[in-house]
Amino acid sequence: MHDLVFHGGGGFIHSEIYNMPIWMRRFHVSKISEFNNKQNEESKNTNTLSSNSNIVKGPNISPSSTYNIPK
Repeated sequence: MHDLVFHGGGGFIHSEIYNMPIWMRRFHVSKISEFNNKQNEESKNTNTLSSNSNIVKGPNISPSSTYNIPK
């Protein structure tokens, strides 16, 4: 079985990376790094949005009485 180095659903076999020119390896590493940084920023943004949305808010209605019993 070949060991695959994955990125975004695709991958390279170890021997392909080993035989790849250094400039091309650096290119792929920089693109993978940019992709991961973008994903991290997006996940941070969704985490802050989702943490605020966990607060349950009721309707803006003030009842006249808790049990509606006349006084």
